[in-house]
Formats: sequence, structure tokens, C-alpha cells
Amino acid sequence: MQLNNAGVPDADYDARELLLYVTGMSLSDWLLKAQERIKDAEADRYAELVGRRAGREPLQQITGVQGFMGLSFRVTRDTLCPRPDTEVLVEHAIPVCKDADVLDMCTGTGCIAISLSKLAGARSVTASDISEAALAVARDNAFRNGADVTFVLSDMFEKVEGTYDVIVSNPPYIDREQMECLMPEVKDYEPHAALYGGEDGLTFYRILTAEGAKYLRPAGSDGKGGYLIVEIGYDQGIAVSELLSANGFSEVKVIKDYAGNDRVVVGHL
Repeated sequence: MQLNNAGVPDADYDARELLLYVTGMSLSDWLLKAQERIKDAEADRYAELVGRRAGREPLQQITGVQGFMGLSFRVTRDTLCPRPDTEVLVEHAIPVCKDADVLDMCTGTGCIAISLSKLAGARSVTASDISEAALAVARDNAFRNGADVTFVLSDMFEKVEGTYDVIVSNPPYIDREQMECLMPEVKDYEPHAALYGGEDGLTFYRILTAEGAKYLRPAGSDGKGGYLIVEIGYDQGIAVSELLSANGFSEVKVIKDYAGNDRVVVGHL
């Protein structure tokens, strides 16, 4: 009731997840013991965490973990919470990352880079971010998941070296007007530097498309190489596609997420 009154989306789900977190029960345990009383200390802790969630602190930051592509990622206030929509990018990157050198720009928690390292059979994966705090979280996530990823502290391509077969990125893409309308979970608890994409939301796509081409190996006779794959906002498909085309990328296509919204743009040199 407290979460519903606070306007928390999916309040029942979050209430259950917090209970499982506090008690250490699995979902099947909870189904078997739903009528049992929990310990007083657990009840006090549960009430505390429900209060935090009612204050619109994200569930993932309260529990400190978020699942993504079947893996588990530590989450802090220094990074965006991995989102199911981003799995669409990973799913479409996997086929072109086998035996490839991959660069993940704006890595955050490292969820994209680590997932590709574990699932795609990439030859190498490098992940870059401007935030040392975010990279500390990403390094820890790589260790926890046993992923071989090289991390680089860099303002976009400034400190990036070498060339790659595939560049992937979920960059900041919220425009100024949208920043004012974000849910409290995002606006008040997630790093604005990882959200704000400039006045029109396209600042980082301009960099990725113009500079990224310099760090991509053109496709060989085997078709490997030359791929730029980026996540976008639901209303940015046309604008980002035009940026890729203007910077020499061909075979540009927009991929929708499971809700039917434009979510990923792919281009090929």
C-alpha cells in the first residue's frame, strides 16, 4: 500500500523483490512460506527499504544488483541501472562480434561490454567511460562475471587507441526538455552526465558517427568489421540514421524493441 500511495510503478513487484532481498528467500521459497511471519529484524529492515523505495529510490540501487542478459551486475548511483531495452542492442551485436575486436563507448556498469565478452565470442572487448567511478563499478562487474574486458578512462575517443571491428554504445541521449520530465527514480538518483545528450539529445551521436568511423576497420571480404551499433531514444531513429549515412555508413537500419519503439540503429562501413 505504501508503494502504491507513493506512485511507484510496479509496486507489487517491487514489494515482493524487497521482501526476497531482505529474507534471502527465492521466489519458490516465498510461494511456499507466504503465510509465515518473518523475523522481527527482517520486518524492520523490510519497512526501512520499503520507505526508501516509496521515496522513489530505484529498486536496483537499494538491492545493489540488476540482471542483464542472464548475468548479474552491481549497480550504484555512479551508473545507470541496466535496462531490458539495452538487451536489444546486445542481441543484435552478438552475430557480428564473433572473433571481432569490440569497443563499447560510454560503458557505465559495463553491462554491454561484459555481455558481449561472455556471450559473443569476441576476440577482444575494450570499454571506455569518462567517469572513473563508473569504471570502478564496471571493473568489479567484469571480475564478478569472469569477463575479459580492457577498460579505458576517456572522454569519448580522446584516449582510445587502435582500431576495431565493431563499436557499440548506449550514450547519453536525453534532450533538455525531456530531462525535466524524467521519473524521480531517474532524475533524482541516476547520474545526469550519463543521461543528458545535449540540447537536442544528439551530441554524442554526432561524435560517435564522425569520430567512430576513424576507429573502425572497413568491412573485409568476409563481411567482418565496420559496424557501429547504438542505442537511441524512441523518437531518434530518423535523426541518428541520417547522421550515420552522412558519415559514410551504409546499410543503416533501425531496430525496434519489444514494445515496438525504435531502440537501436546499426550502420556498416
